[in-house]
Amino acid sequence: MQLITPLEKFYQFELEKSNQTFLRQSQNSQWIHFSWKRVGDEARKMAAYIQSLKLPAYSKIAILSENCAHWIIADLAIMMSGHVSVPLYPTLQADVIKYCLEHSESKVLFVGKTSKWNEQKDVVSKEIKKIHFPFWEKATCENWNVIIETQKPITKNYIPKLEDLVTIIYTSGTTGMPKGVMHHYKAFAFAATALLEEINNLGLLSDNERFLSFLPLSHIAERMLVEMGGLYAGAPISIAESIEKMPENLRDTQPTVFLAVPLIWTRMQAKILQRLPQKRLDTLLSIPYLSDLIKKKIKENAGLSAAKFIISGAAPIPVALINWYEKLGIEIYEAYGMSENCAYSHGNRPGMRKVGSVGITMPEVECKISDEGEILVKSDCTMLGYYKEPEKTKEAITKDKFLRTGDMGEIDEEGYLKITGRIKELFKTDKGKYVAPAPIELELSKNQHIAQICVVGSNLKQPMALVVLEENNELDKTILEQDLLQTLAEVNASLDNHERIAKFVIMHESWTVENNLITPTMKVKRNILEKKYEDDFLKWQSKKDMKIIWQ
Repeated sequence: MQLITPLEKFYQFELEKSNQTFLRQSQNSQWIHFSWKRVGDEARKMAAYIQSLKLPAYSKIAILSENCAHWIIADLAIMMSGHVSVPLYPTLQADVIKYCLEHSESKVLFVGKTSKWNEQKDVVSKEIKKIHFPFWEKATCENWNVIIETQKPITKNYIPKLEDLVTIIYTSGTTGMPKGVMHHYKAFAFAATALLEEINNLGLLSDNERFLSFLPLSHIAERMLVEMGGLYAGAPISIAESIEKMPENLRDTQPTVFLAVPLIWTRMQAKILQRLPQKRLDTLLSIPYLSDLIKKKIKENAGLSAAKFIISGAAPIPVALINWYEKLGIEIYEAYGMSENCAYSHGNRPGMRKVGSVGITMPEVECKISDEGEILVKSDCTMLGYYKEPEKTKEAITKDKFLRTGDMGEIDEEGYLKITGRIKELFKTDKGKYVAPAPIELELSKNQHIAQICVVGSNLKQPMALVVLEENNELDKTILEQDLLQTLAEVNASLDNHERIAKFVIMHESWTVENNLITPTMKVKRNILEKKYEDDFLKWQSKKDMKIIWQ
């Protein structure tokens, strides 16, 4: 496999596809197009400006913004100037922003759309030069457009070595302060090249690929599959205006490759069922000829009519949800990876799919299960280590170079990996027996009315499930409770006595990034949630006759 850096790929398509659209950004419900040439011009001018700052070699340059065309252009400019990018989630709390900027010793900060800038700006050191992206003007920041209007571009194409550091990615972190994952160009090049070769070998790759970006580019999965995927495939990337406008942008783009997280799949299902309740949908799908028409219409409205490779990642997706989509002709391929290996580890794909698993290893990935049941993986995508944290790096990577994932799993006789829980999420009930919450949550999530769930039970007589219901639920409360109780009974029947869920606690507020109860990649922050409600656990447990408590 011949590896070339993302910059070399960009230079190639900049020549070959000069006037074709590379980036397409939705702004005020209108699409703004950026050709490969325009992206190159702006990136080169910004790279020249960065070089004019005379920063030390391999300085760290942060990006704090929701997804936009200039996020990717800034990333290219940082590479072209010979420095290292530090992407930061725009929803991070101010104290975490402060920590990441200071820990990485970032010299420059690109700022774009972020709803929390009024809180975040006060923790940014005055020593850090701040540049705001077009469309999102920020006081005290230099103006991107003014810089590129007055700056001459670099004239020589900078080509980094594969061994050079390209980025430090601060993990979204469900516990404590994030760690800085270091990756070199080789890891990015290997993951993107190997993935595209695999898609090509399956006969899925064409000259007309389209990507839609709406999950945070600060997250490794979106950065690798969408940014690097589009860059290495020479394909246009459409960028959603917001999570609220994502369904509209998805319909307009009709991407050929699409990545989403389980919460998005649950929300999409809820919207479909709002228009077509389950009973009516089942009836329509049972009628020959009409069934195909309904499936086609649903896929078009969902924005998935052209999608050849539909991926779910970042968190486990319920088997029942995958099966529900399959009845509509939408095949979802669950994949597995993490920041520490460029999200390149395991995946289901056409002809190699087992629902309930995260698939088999990707090409040139080794995987084994430790004596403690932990999943260990090794490939050329493994991180260089955690920035400034040699002890944590030593804990994360074994002597024989396997990455400790922190996940528990099983590999079946055909090589398919099933995730069975997180090692650090195990808890003991007051009976002294361990419970792994993740598999139970996955089973309970098959109920279509459950949007978010967290099983808790440390030092309790029995575990209980904290639940956020789907919005716009129009069911009668009695019918809704009966449906939830039926799911509870079905799942409990398959569990050992000490694992059985005593009750559902229906939460009155959703868990969001804004209230700090989920990560930007929509994983529940279990420890924060438990701390928030720990004083209520015994009170809820004492209501022995109540299987459902409305909090």
